[in-house]
Amino acid sequence: MKVAIASSGLGHVARGIEAWASDLAAELDRRGVDVRLCKGAGPAAAPYERVVPCVRRDSRLGRLASTRLATRVLWRFGWGGGYAVEQSTFARGLLRLLADEDVDLLHVQDPLLALLVQEARGRGAVKTRAILGHGTEEPNEFLARLDYVQHLAPWRLEQAQREGCHRASWTAIPNFIDTERFAPDGPNLRDELGLAESTRVVLCVAAIKRGHKRIDYLLDEFAAVADGREACLIVAGGRESDTDELMKIGTQRLGERVRFLPALPREKMPELYRTADVFTLTSLNEMMPIALIEAAASGLPCVTHEHPVMQWMTGPGGVVADLRAPGGLAAPLGRLLDDPAEAERQGRAARTHAVASFSTERVVDRIVEYYRQVLDDAVPAASREVA
Repeated sequence: MKVAIASSGLGHVARGIEAWASDLAAELDRRGVDVRLCKGAGPAAAPYERVVPCVRRDSRLGRLASTRLATRVLWRFGWGGGYAVEQSTFARGLLRLLADEDVDLLHVQDPLLALLVQEARGRGAVKTRAILGHGTEEPNEFLARLDYVQHLAPWRLEQAQREGCHRASWTAIPNFIDTERFAPDGPNLRDELGLAESTRVVLCVAAIKRGHKRIDYLLDEFAAVADGREACLIVAGGRESDTDELMKIGTQRLGERVRFLPALPREKMPELYRTADVFTLTSLNEMMPIALIEAAASGLPCVTHEHPVMQWMTGPGGVVADLRAPGGLAAPLGRLLDDPAEAERQGRAARTHAVASFSTERVVDRIVEYYRQVLDDAVPAASREVA
């Protein structure tokens, strides 16, 4: 079984998708699977890594090319931007690699890559079967075109079934993390960040933007919490078009009570989680954010919106609230900051749940079994109908 894990953003973008690809390839290699990790930039740091050049989403050429692509088929799926250009140009080199190395199976969380490789297989250009790990909220119209989909949460698979978009070849397997690396014990970044041990720290790990991640709401809610408390907010995540503006607003409003870390190396993430006392995500809907299970495994109580997927992810270590409303986050944050014993109790429960549900060994066993099922699937794509 020859497997490829691919991510067009790996090497130049810091998101959960890129972390997932890197971690999965490393674990498959450790298990002796014949794997190659295909990345869009950076060096080939391990023998199994392959660099596949592409037009990066944030490049000038990517922005210009996206205008033309936006007028074609991709606009129907919301892919008129640089991300579509990046995936399309990455796919050219990826298809050559899949053919040259006679790869049996491709596993990605970049949706356009899965579709393009499946279409190439239909033309006979490659023999590779493509699995999409569904982490980017594609509509049913798109998912229905794919033979193999890995939903990341049981609720997502059930939702697709309720909406009449499902194939027998689809599955639900969660993301995973190294629960020994992301653990409560070990060094933290308090000294490096100049934070006293007495300071209560709230952490959010998400792209620093408005919209989906709602960092503007987070700043408003923390400002209400910070009054009268020795507390600090840390926001760590990738840059977006409005990141600089949000950082300026946050610093002007909160001063030293907020720290933005838009370029923290991934190897420092375990130390960052250990720096915090409480974790929060202010998005109202998520597919399955890796940061949330990293925080839970690190022993942090997690405050999220009352969404089924996030409730399932955090289990008994989660606090859910209506984060659509002003004050919806401030109230539970305030309670956890004021009651360290309760925060620690919930943090222990969060870790127990994360280890039991999302550890590398447990989840990758299921992924490898799914690979075998996909490769044993003899039903031609053209004859399979969506349920």
